[in-house]
Amino acid sequence: MNLRLVTILLAGVLCGGPAHSQADPVQTCAVNIKPRTQAYPWMTIERWKRMHEDQLALAEKGNVDLMFLGDSITEGWPRDIWDASFGAYKAGNFGIGGDNTGNVLWRLQDKRMARLSPKAIVLLIGVNNFGLCDEKPDQVFAGVKAVVAALRKQYPDARILLNAVLPTGELASSERRQNVVALNKMVATLDDGRHVVFRDYGVSFVQPDGSIGADIMGDHLHLTQKGYAIWADVMLPDVKKLMK
Repeated sequence: MNLRLVTILLAGVLCGGPAHSQADPVQTCAVNIKPRTQAYPWMTIERWKRMHEDQLALAEKGNVDLMFLGDSITEGWPRDIWDASFGAYKAGNFGIGGDNTGNVLWRLQDKRMARLSPKAIVLLIGVNNFGLCDEKPDQVFAGVKAVVAALRKQYPDARILLNAVLPTGELASSERRQNVVALNKMVATLDDGRHVVFRDYGVSFVQPDGSIGADIMGDHLHLTQKGYAIWADVMLPDVKKLMK
């Protein structure tokens, strides 16, 4: 998918998306199609580029039936849980830590990504638009909507398992958590019952009082081994249905 095509696609997406005030920036992370330009202590630009190239090499082989796409939460699947849960499905991991929706849109437009022909796509993206880009829920939604549209255009035969952004922040009353709740209400509207299936697995990660335990998310954002086991267990029945 070339840049002109993506630009046209995004124009259609944004025209139907939430309205923004005149004070909002013209371009945000959400729909700003560009590679990583900001280095972090845990992710240099060089490492980001290496990961992207490794994933393009995987895409060139084309032997991926189940495609995972997203940020560090997708990137971080422990190998033992990954193999046990998805090993039978020719699964490929296209998650890169720190990515926002604009970064994912940029990665998807490489012509080598078009060589993939997945049966199903597991998408989880958007939390970094909050934490690293300081965006509002409606801005993040525009980005998630654009990624879903790009995937539908690029892989029309694939079914998308659209994950709600996982709960973040220790307490249910935190601003971080409330932003995620607001976003997920909007993301749920993208479920068309056929090509895009929305699932909110968030309740599986929180305690009865709504708080998140450090045994599931050590920093109240990234999943621990136990957290990934929970995600795999609740998601696998939906994956199996989409892969049929």
